[in-house]
Amino acid sequence: MHKTDALAARLSWTGEEDAAMDSTASIAEQEFRSLYDATSRPILAYLIGVTGRRDVAEDVLQETYCRFLVRQPAAMEATEARRYLFRIATNLLRDRWRRGEDATASELVDEGSLPDANMPDVNTQMDVRRAMQMMKPRERELLWLAYVEGMSHAEIAKATGLGTMSVRLLLFRARQRAAALLRPLEDQERKSDESKRV
Repeated sequence: MHKTDALAARLSWTGEEDAAMDSTASIAEQEFRSLYDATSRPILAYLIGVTGRRDVAEDVLQETYCRFLVRQPAAMEATEARRYLFRIATNLLRDRWRRGEDATASELVDEGSLPDANMPDVNTQMDVRRAMQMMKPRERELLWLAYVEGMSHAEIAKATGLGTMSVRLLLFRARQRAAALLRPLEDQERKSDESKRV
């Protein structure tokens, strides 16, 4: 059974007692499935990018949707629901880190999410992945939301619970740290290329 189906089966809102509730629940289940299909991949990618571990990311993803369903928020636009889900996922990650779980992201994720060796920029991908692992979790969160998800400072603030000005400052610092971590790798590559030419 596919993980999406397993999650939907466990979280099914349908009840066998009342036919009226069945039709209402069916609509709610369809809405949930549609929301899940639209948001689960980017949220999973975000969680993998921040934690560096697919198993942890999948656990947090599942817990994110469970929390969303338990809270049953009022009807909201798709973009608002997406931000809300990112916020739940971010809070769950922080809770894990506060409890000392997953303190470091020292492992690479499984081969399914490793860069494709046929791609011309595989070295760059590996360098970025290595640099991300060396960064603090909050730095990884902010960089991912800004540059992979394309969120604005205001959207990141809503997704993380930080103030907009704090996001600007922390994102600036995260970019500086990422540049500093990537710079030595670029210098090493340049020296390697120069030595090959000689």
